[in-house]
Amino acid sequence: MSPFTAPQRHSGRLLKMEDVRRETSLHRATIYRQIQAGTFPRPVQISRNRVGWWESDIEAWKAGCAASAMT
Repeated sequence: MSPFTAPQRHSGRLLKMEDVRRETSLHRATIYRQIQAGTFPRPVQISRNRVGWWESDIEAWKAGCAASAMT
């Protein structure tokens, strides 16, 4: 899988891990492995114990996966 490049502008809402898992069908451990590999969007710190992902980053990642699958 190719490295993920985040959009310059973030839009939409911040998604919780549960939402990201639902949108991507990936397990939590897989998400964090792909973050370490640079192939999944990095989360943003929302509070001391909470992170979230910009909805636009997840949508861009999904579009990239779809484009890769078609080639």
